[in-house]
Amino acid sequence: MTVILRSLETAVPETIMVQSQVRDVFAAQPGLTRLGQRLVGAAFDSSGIDTRYTAVRELTLDSASEDPVFFDQKDLRILTPSTKTRNEVYAEEGTKLFVDAARKALDAAQGIGAADVTHVVTASCTGFFAPGPDYKVVRALDLAPSVQRYHLGFMGCYAAFPALRAAKAFCDADPDAVVLVIAAELCSLHVRSSNNPDTIVGSSLFADGAAAAIVSARDLPLTGPALTLDHFETVLTPVGEESMAWNIGDEGFEMVLGTYVPHIIDEHIVGALEPLLARDASLAGLDYAEIEHWAIHPGGRSILDKVEAKLRLTADQLLPARETLRDYGNMSSATVMFVLKHILDQPASDGNNRICSMAFGPGLTVETALLTRIGAAPTGAAPASAAAATTAGTTAADAAPVSRTDDVVPADLAPVLTDAGA
Repeated sequence: MTVILRSLETAVPETIMVQSQVRDVFAAQPGLTRLGQRLVGAAFDSSGIDTRYTAVRELTLDSASEDPVFFDQKDLRILTPSTKTRNEVYAEEGTKLFVDAARKALDAAQGIGAADVTHVVTASCTGFFAPGPDYKVVRALDLAPSVQRYHLGFMGCYAAFPALRAAKAFCDADPDAVVLVIAAELCSLHVRSSNNPDTIVGSSLFADGAAAAIVSARDLPLTGPALTLDHFETVLTPVGEESMAWNIGDEGFEMVLGTYVPHIIDEHIVGALEPLLARDASLAGLDYAEIEHWAIHPGGRSILDKVEAKLRLTADQLLPARETLRDYGNMSSATVMFVLKHILDQPASDGNNRICSMAFGPGLTVETALLTRIGAAPTGAAPASAAAATTAGTTAADAAPVSRTDDVVPADLAPVLTDAGA
């Protein structure tokens, strides 16, 4: 019995944030020191991001709100709403993303309808409410009231893997199970102006988005590309508990990044992969680059640089992650599913079709997955990076082109940004 991810779809809000415009707004905030202004410029320009999406419609230069809560366009001032206010937006706008992505995934799963869904697993770390997104999806899609619901909250950027692992476990236990998995995040709700390097780096990276998948072991024909869910592993690194954290503050959630990227990833990524790759004898003795596809959570540009260098991967193997980062930013738990979608949308190849996927989060936790791409790409399929579909049909290509100086970080700022995980 093979458990298959039969469909994988994504959704983003309507409002596009152009990285260079957001940079200029953050750099102009009152209270920033001279060093803070320089850090903003360096962090945004070296992020590897062109565009991001936000559910906060005020975060745009295209139109002004009469009664601004998050952003006063007239004064170009980032405001400081309470955590309660931010969470109310999460409940309303987050529900839309969860439902949109879920509906797309269900529509794309040939031979499976709403009445077939037996389990719903949701993941998110950017807000809370009850009854939660799992309930909202059941009602909006008219799923059976007997559907088993599970919500994985506040796990961080790696939460898609525990969600998919749970889906596999349900299907292994019940061959007739159909599991709807959804990860949705509204990271932009928690942006703020600050001189703190961690906060500045977070403001340069995080964005909003959702991804959903249908997982089942049912014996149904495949009409397009899919993924077999082969193995999952979890590793806690021996250090790093304080190096990446996500805390609740009075004015939104607060990210702690610390020295997470340069030290922990570089030193422990090989050890984190060992238990996963040991699960498959066919991979014994292979160089990492001989695994055809790598779906790495693009937590930031330097994370991808570290992974590529440490594992000696090719630039093409990191392309799905880098293009996801470029077009969408870091959407926390949903991001790695966008990377997997990018790989699924590529034309079929003559390679081994194996996918090694990794995501990193608080703990420091490293979640890994081994998957296999099966089925052919649909005729005329375009890479995911070329089809950044939003709920309104707007694409990143419609935004103004971005001029970045990706590799230019002032020498005196490089250590500060490195320590902040940039």
